[in-house]
Amino acid sequence: MNTALYIARRYLFAKKSTNAINIISAISMVGVLVGSAALIIILSVFNGFEEMVLKMFNSITPQVVVTPAKGKTFNPNTAYFNQLRKDEKVYSFTEVLSENALVRYDTKQTPAMIKGVSNDFLKNKSLDTIMVEGTFVLESRAGQPQAVLGSALQAFLSVNPADPFEQLQIYSPKKGAQGNSVNPLDDFTMLSISPAGIFEVQQDFDNLLIVPLSFARELLGESTEVSSIEINVNTGVDAEAFKKKVENDLGSSYVVKNRIEQNQALYNVLGSEKWMVYIILTFILIIAIFNIIGSLTMLVIDKQKDISVLSSLGAGKKLIKRIFLAEGMMITLTGCIFGVLIGLIFCLLQQRFGWIKMGDANFMFSNAYPIALKWKDFVLVFATVSFFSFIAAGLASNLSVKKIDRINQDL
Repeated sequence: MNTALYIARRYLFAKKSTNAINIISAISMVGVLVGSAALIIILSVFNGFEEMVLKMFNSITPQVVVTPAKGKTFNPNTAYFNQLRKDEKVYSFTEVLSENALVRYDTKQTPAMIKGVSNDFLKNKSLDTIMVEGTFVLESRAGQPQAVLGSALQAFLSVNPADPFEQLQIYSPKKGAQGNSVNPLDDFTMLSISPAGIFEVQQDFDNLLIVPLSFARELLGESTEVSSIEINVNTGVDAEAFKKKVENDLGSSYVVKNRIEQNQALYNVLGSEKWMVYIILTFILIIAIFNIIGSLTMLVIDKQKDISVLSSLGAGKKLIKRIFLAEGMMITLTGCIFGVLIGLIFCLLQQRFGWIKMGDANFMFSNAYPIALKWKDFVLVFATVSFFSFIAAGLASNLSVKKIDRINQDL
């Protein structure tokens, strides 16, 4: 058995001559335990929120989107796109035509983004999870076009999807209109459409009005071209590899983006928030870890006679330093291990029973705080504690050999 580790373990459990040493050591261990458990719990909660937010975004954001590098629209009826439409890797191939227009409901009006989508858009089964009211349908049973609008747009216009008599009126400038007409409305195309439901994801999407592609074509006077193509791949297909292949095939005339690139700001915010919380809690953990310096300093003073005896028996300064280094590491890592276990148990119980509530229930989130466990967080916490424990214990262990020669003379 390692001599330094053996002696350090004896010191850890042996009774000290001064109770303060035991108390300070216990405080250090409890501080590390609480800090480690808090890190695991908070990081797991952030993981849970991240998964829920991304799940909502992914319900309306395609895995791959193709847009023109120049201009607003392009022709989707080329040989390559027709071949891509039939590719066995593709689950849904949605043609999208979008443009800003004026939306009016009753006496209120506001600009909004009109997004016309082809039928493949409805293959996304998770669309119902973002609905606040009504259903995600773009065509009534009678074959009439219907619209689904974002919650921000609905709130501004006070749209009531349950009212079958009031329709949305959408105004879009006619192509080639000069603006010289006696009646300004003659320069606009005006179409009416019934609202079928309200969805809510995030502010960037909640000002959308989603309509059938045929309706958007009629409104915008565009018979063939589209603004983008949204593609989702089949289960088991590597979306990133598929995206790179499409990007290489299309060349510089098109821009191909994956989900991260489409929502870069969101991913950056989610990542930075989690790391900021980690840094703040790590500073608190460092304070608890560095309490070990006081504990080891008092232990060195208490064990001066033992140090002298070990030195007389031939123990070198490195061995003595390793003893107290191992002592400090054992105290902090014991606290870390128990803290991680407590954090893990708490997270599992929260996942199972949802004891800790967020307050008022939300239509998108469950009432309980979400938890998502990732093994990388456990490794990160253990590595953080080990790193700072080694520094703190190393500083304290240097005291054990600083005055070893004078101790030998005194004793």
